[in-house]
Amino acid sequence: MPPRFEVDLDPCEHITADAIGQPGQRVFYMQGWEKGQPPTTVLIEKAQLQSLTIGIEQFLADVARQNPNLGEASHEYAEEKMHIHPPVDPLFRVGEIGLGYDQSRDLVVIIVRELLTEEQDPESAAVTRFWCSRSQLRALSRWGADVVSRGRPICPQCGQPMEPEGHFCPKKNGHKH
Repeated sequence: MPPRFEVDLDPCEHITADAIGQPGQRVFYMQGWEKGQPPTTVLIEKAQLQSLTIGIEQFLADVARQNPNLGEASHEYAEEKMHIHPPVDPLFRVGEIGLGYDQSRDLVVIIVRELLTEEQDPESAAVTRFWCSRSQLRALSRWGADVVSRGRPICPQCGQPMEPEGHFCPKKNGHKH
């Protein structure tokens, strides 16, 4: 069964990820633009964005090792351009994220596949491909790491997020877990 639909932003004029809402209740999105088109938005989890930011840096290091003649990818970005832009109408919730590199075009692709229920055929998942430069990818990584870090502070005792109204810490109550 073919995917419900496929979207190729090739190439992205701009790509970003951001969160909307208060820490502890934020919703995370990834969004890309293709010249002259409205933004394409997908819904991602905080943990997916966090893993993606780490994976991007490892991926770019691998690309640089395999292609030693490439220039360094810039990490510069303008914060005001990195925020999510309306309309924020996600195509789907992301289940899988992958990275690829087209050496002939010196473009990277972020491939996101729709999260499906167990009853749905995995081959029917919608797919979006965000084709971007290595510098756009590195900027996404740096910005995404910053977005993730803006969440709730982490308790130094138990490592769990702390709520603004207080935190019940199991370690302070004699529990080890």
